[in-house]
Amino acid sequence: MTLKEQIGQRLMTGFHGTELTDDYRRVVREYKIANVILFRENIESCAQLKRICGEIQQLVRAETGHSAFIAIDQEGGIVSRLPADGVNVPGAMAIAASGDPENAYRAGLLTGRQLKGLGVNFDFAPVADVNTSAANPVIGARSYGDDPQEAGRYVCQMIRGLTDGGVLSSAKHFPGHGDTDVDSHLALPKVDKSREELERAELIPFRMAVAAGVPAIMTSHILFPQIEPEYLPATMSRRILTGILREELGFEGLIVSDCMEMLAIRDHFGSVKGTVAAMGAGVDLVLITHSTLVSGEAAEAVAQAVAEGRVDAAEMKRSAERVLEYKKKWADSQTSQTGASGQQAAFDFVAARAESLAMLQRTITEVHRPAAGTVDCGKSPLCIGCRSYRSSLVGNVEDDRSNLFGFLMAELLGGEAADMTVDPDGGRIAEIVKQAKEHTAAVVGLCEGHRHPGQQKLVHALAEAGVPTVAVSLRAPYDLSGLPETVWSLAAFEYSGDSLRAAAKCIKKEAAATGRLPVKLK
Repeated sequence: MTLKEQIGQRLMTGFHGTELTDDYRRVVREYKIANVILFRENIESCAQLKRICGEIQQLVRAETGHSAFIAIDQEGGIVSRLPADGVNVPGAMAIAASGDPENAYRAGLLTGRQLKGLGVNFDFAPVADVNTSAANPVIGARSYGDDPQEAGRYVCQMIRGLTDGGVLSSAKHFPGHGDTDVDSHLALPKVDKSREELERAELIPFRMAVAAGVPAIMTSHILFPQIEPEYLPATMSRRILTGILREELGFEGLIVSDCMEMLAIRDHFGSVKGTVAAMGAGVDLVLITHSTLVSGEAAEAVAQAVAEGRVDAAEMKRSAERVLEYKKKWADSQTSQTGASGQQAAFDFVAARAESLAMLQRTITEVHRPAAGTVDCGKSPLCIGCRSYRSSLVGNVEDDRSNLFGFLMAELLGGEAADMTVDPDGGRIAEIVKQAKEHTAAVVGLCEGHRHPGQQKLVHALAEAGVPTVAVSLRAPYDLSGLPETVWSLAAFEYSGDSLRAAAKCIKKEAAATGRLPVKLK
């Protein structure tokens, strides 16, 4: 391989829209960039996804002589990229709430088989972060919980499922993003922990994943000043990636960066300079996912760095060869086995969807039952919710800005809907309480309520007014901490129609809430 080809194998880019763009074709042809990541904006249906994956492979093979890694963030739950006619499994914290690691395996297997049939060969999942901070704005329900050993058990089962399903998996975000109160998409977080502290929590699931043979690990854009004394995030730290991950943990697979356009990198170091530093630190596959032409700029900068000796030429060659070794197994072997519908004949979407929904039902968790017992909602409950909103840039752009919780729950429970803002003020709370007094009960959906106190104030006001109240958390269950004793609370882990239907079955006593909390509430 020429140096340009080696660099192209180590870069992954993206594009906007549901068709290949001229800019994307250009960077593949000019810079031999051989890998791509797809987001929800790139996908409109399973058939279209299968078609565009075929077009990507045709282009990349023609221009580079090798297959493309086609990646996606298909974690399940709140980070799901597949379209409505696909199968999006429950997320990590929901799966952990089921109490059975086998469900993580089944979720991975369903996801892997589906992705492989549609032409995607690399899933940036599972999340191996231990969510020890309730204030974490970016991980939360994406984590399997706050117990490192338990989280590691589920991580390893998800890896096994994705592997058996035929796609690469990537544990993320090394060495751990679970104890931050800053989103690295928006700023540069810092975890000021010693190596000993990291060994007691953050590193445990990653060690377990390495032992289980995880083929790839994604880095975090986080400062660890007690580990890396230079002002460098993990993605750009040779001490962390080559020293700890490669040499101490013995990881031999692909090291993948998180997106270098996240503000933690772009605003503090620059995406292009950050790419050069990441490759020098030991990252095999560097992601520049949104600004397609920036990946070409990065390729030129890396070539200059090799010429000047700032990036080792021998390491460049070894890393590119490592990428190709994994492509031989996971990308070159993919063949077209689908019909016009874009669905692989061997994958039963109907059966998979039924299994996923049954799994989801087992994740609904009763967090608190009042001494008087569960709440009877009666014939006319008032169902109160805010719109589903994007609390972190890693989530999907929400298409539906309506109050799904209120309207769907009202339909399912036979009541009426009421809107609230994400953080209702005292005036709106008083209006809702007055309205609720005219109904048999109140059912409130809490969406990141622990960070928007108006939601919890509403629940307190309803209880104090004597309104029988049910509270349902729609992401991480921290929203349910400190609610009045008389409130019946359930955790649902995601704000989706399927999750609301599962919760409604529990509220109506048609199903038991058999889940268990994967995190501690304070």
